Amino acid sequence: MQKLELATLTLHVSESTEVKIERLITENPAVIFSRPSCYMCHVMKNLLHTIGVHPMVIVLEEHEISAVPAGDNAGETPALFVGGARVGGVESLVGLHLTNRLVPLLVDAGALSVPFLGAIMIG
Repeated sequence: MQKLELATLTLHVSESTEVKIERLITENPAVIFSRPSCYMCHVMKNLLHTIGVHPMVIVLEEHEISAVPAGDNAGETPALFVGGARVGGVESLVGLHLTNRLVPLLVDAGALSVPFLGAIMIG
């Protein structure tokens, strides 16, 4: 019989939502915070997967969204964090990609181990 091993997420019951979110941001090289059934999260994940990055995706309930560090865009989801810093939403992600700044950012954060040498057609 084959044994299936799954990665587990450690949640400390005593942690507040804000502390859990901050810990997830600092412990993972790429994290997406999303709402349930967010189609833009799917777009963001697909772009990152195409490059070779598999971010942790956290689906938050409506009352938890405000706990995500907002920067200039409070309540915006999906929200991508790379290397502990907020990148922003889909527009910011695509902007970084189109200006060839996304891959170096992902490599520096440890989210991508080998520079991606291909091209992605958008549109």
